[in-house]
Amino acid sequence: MTDTKSNNSLKVIAGLLGVILLGTIIFAVTQYNENKKNTAALTQEKELVVEDLNNLKSEYDKAILESNATNEELVAARDNIAQYIDSVQSMKADIASLSRYRRQVSVLKAEREELLRQVDSLSQSNTMLAMQRDSTFVELEKQTVFNDSLVVQNTQLADAVERGSALNLTTQSVDAVKERSSGKLVSTSRAKATDKFRVCFTVAPNTIAQAGDREFFIEVLDPQGNILGESLSKSNESGASISYTKGTQFYYENGALDVCDYVNKPAGDFQKGNYMVNVYDDGLKLLGTSKFTLK
Repeated sequence: MTDTKSNNSLKVIAGLLGVILLGTIIFAVTQYNENKKNTAALTQEKELVVEDLNNLKSEYDKAILESNATNEELVAARDNIAQYIDSVQSMKADIASLSRYRRQVSVLKAEREELLRQVDSLSQSNTMLAMQRDSTFVELEKQTVFNDSLVVQNTQLADAVERGSALNLTTQSVDAVKERSSGKLVSTSRAKATDKFRVCFTVAPNTIAQAGDREFFIEVLDPQGNILGESLSKSNESGASISYTKGTQFYYENGALDVCDYVNKPAGDFQKGNYMVNVYDDGLKLLGTSKFTLK
């Protein structure tokens, strides 16, 4: 009787233990599945946070590439997000950490919107400045072309005035003359009888020429082509030069003017042959040429 009760008690205890064990197993399995489910959810949430951060980083990369000049604020924000990505990827996922990073993603998005707005505003300002600069450049180019045109016109006008104000000769003549004892000069064609050459020319009237003292230069070439006389030298501003026999001075008052001067013979008599007489103005421009022959 006593043994029967003991067996019944053991069966009851074994049954209770079995129930407890079964409950424990069920609880453990349920907890494992719950933990696995939570881990998967946390991993997925972590991946979403990383994806959001990568999207933000990509938007910053695009904004930096589209910016004409390197924007330090954009670069710093992009580098900051890269650090967040590294931190999230290396951390052990938990609700508290992921919640903190999720809030940080929201803050970073708002910061991105503000920075991009500033960059867009700056880009618009730069575009406007570039347009204004290009417009100013075009206007400067136009002004430069206009100024160059004025310079050319003024230069052409100055050249025209200079050419127009230059003196010219209407006539030029050369005579070989002999001086008689009375002082009278008579023309001759004989070399031995010639005492001097009389060179005459008429300066044409010119209303725009500057009135005042002028000097023309007479060049006499003998039959051998040599300069007759001391062979003086004269240069102008451009560096050109001539050798001449004599300079003749006169006062010009814009009207026609007859000028005569004399070239004395050198030591000894004049040679027989052909002579040439050139007349140059004070700018060394050749005004006239005359030829004659002594027998």
